[in-house]
Amino acid sequence: MLINGHDEDPLVAGEELLSHPGFWANYLLWMCGTDDDGAEPPAEWFGSNDAERYAAWAAWTADENRPVLRVPFGGGHTIVVTSRIHPEDSATEYFLTHPDWEPARHTYLATISRHQAGPGLSWAELTHVANTPDRTAPGIHDPHARLLILLPALGDQDAPADAASVIAEALIQVGAPASEAPRVAVLLLDHPLWDAAHWSFPGESLLTGSEQPFGGILQCDGPHSPRSGIQLAKGITRQQTELLAVALGTWPL
Repeated sequence: MLINGHDEDPLVAGEELLSHPGFWANYLLWMCGTDDDGAEPPAEWFGSNDAERYAAWAAWTADENRPVLRVPFGGGHTIVVTSRIHPEDSATEYFLTHPDWEPARHTYLATISRHQAGPGLSWAELTHVANTPDRTAPGIHDPHARLLILLPALGDQDAPADAASVIAEALIQVGAPASEAPRVAVLLLDHPLWDAAHWSFPGESLLTGSEQPFGGILQCDGPHSPRSGIQLAKGITRQQTELLAVALGTWPL
């Protein structure tokens, strides 16, 4: 698997990792913070144990055949999640790609590391993408798993009142105990990565590669977000921008 900008990384499809009993604890537990004594929450909150969680971490951060998680959605677009392991700073990266974008490129949504970059998705985009899998493309198709995979990229001060309930249901569907899911969902929604942001359409017409105005891509007011301003649509054409806006659920057909 080749991804622009990751030419030296041995990337392989990693969706099978979701079946690992410790996957969700490894992937999401760190977002739940610590207790008053600085202790991490237990892996049992996600239906696993510490040994399973550490085994999942080892698989997720493997130097050889590093796994990539793919979330395909409308119009041939895919959100890709992968890890970068460096001695000084490890990272999880979220970016968006499409096979027809020229030159072959991707656009970042969020980076989780010591140098955070995000948020990368609004609540409306997150839930729309989660519930519109492209089942003809390889990747993760279960809506609950898709929502949780993309959840770390979320930052939205206008998330609806039932957002925690939606997340709790997703947790239960992937194996978290029903007794723990509601409070874990609240912690995940209020994660410490970045402040909740406001999303809106550009005040001025968004210019694409064809220099034609189009305002269908939401922008984020978070100062460290790759979605600040019109970054998401840079380098793609007017038609490609329209298709992306429709795929993200922010623009009508």
